[in-house]
Amino acid sequence: MNQTLVLEFLLLGLTDDPEMQPLIFSLFLSMYLVTILRNLLIILFISFDSLLHTPMYFFHSNLSLNDICLSTSIIPKMLVNILRQNQMITYTGCLTQIGFVLVFVYMENFLLAVMAYDRYEAIVTP
Repeated sequence: MNQTLVLEFLLLGLTDDPEMQPLIFSLFLSMYLVTILRNLLIILFISFDSLLHTPMYFFHSNLSLNDICLSTSIIPKMLVNILRQNQMITYTGCLTQIGFVLVFVYMENFLLAVMAYDRYEAIVTP
């Protein structure tokens, strides 16, 4: 019986140049931190201001939380790979990461569809 057992995948990085790795790491880390901070500020502003307690802003805060979860399911593993200079991911780790990414992408699409329907209802039946 000819059977191959795959335990790990080799991820291709942006570059193999070791001098570029700190620059790439700092770039992605700064983008990740800005994304997390921006979305946390949106959630905090919406939750503390009573004028923003309407359905649309509720959806905006859920969309921000979803964005935090989506970026957290991708970026930390990439940052660890850049730091360790080990581009391997296990098969179960890859499936888990793909599963989380798909869940959060579907949730984002669902939230956007609900927000569009909310705007439609607000315009058609004011």
